[in-house]
Amino acid sequence: MVPVRMNPLVTGVLLAAGGGRRLGGRPKALLMHRGRPLVEHAIRSLRDGGCDRIVVVLGAAADEVRSRSSLAGCAVTVNPEWQQGMGGSLRAGLAALAGTGTEAALVLLVDQPGVGAEAVSRVRAAHTSRASLAAASYDGTRGHPVLLGADHWAGVSAGATGDQGARPHLWEHRAALTLVECADVAEAYDIDTPEDLRHLAGP
Repeated sequence: MVPVRMNPLVTGVLLAAGGGRRLGGRPKALLMHRGRPLVEHAIRSLRDGGCDRIVVVLGAAADEVRSRSSLAGCAVTVNPEWQQGMGGSLRAGLAALAGTGTEAALVLLVDQPGVGAEAVSRVRAAHTSRASLAAASYDGTRGHPVLLGADHWAGVSAGATGDQGARPHLWEHRAALTLVECADVAEAYDIDTPEDLRHLAGP
């Protein structure tokens, strides 16, 4: 287990609203991996990686996710427009941080169980101020998690539409972006299609 560095100024934002359209409408948050829903694995990764506050953004089957998962200790917000793509969920997650004193959001996707606490810890360590901007890198390719300092939230939200999350803002501010290599501790595959379900393990 990765030691938790006490830094309440960095909040984990878990995007877990996807409906799994290409998975036959199975909400991604409830896909089972090692006996527990993916949403619980992601929460543990954020917590063990050093995020003392966690915001979980739900959407598809939100009530079912609440009832079938342990979300204890997390703030939960629901994106009513989850069907329009990840952008709305990212906006909802950042909006939930208003007034909390948080200096940075560390954004993780629920459908990447190969990204665990080690990658979270590395990216979180890139936080130095409200202007921080960092992302995990996998053999030089940018991925998740992503650290967004509070100074960037308005710009990120402005560009987060449809399936576009922080990508337009990260590209515009690429000169300020710190890439944190994580290929040695994580695998950045997504669970998007039936073929991807092979990555999920049984109990």
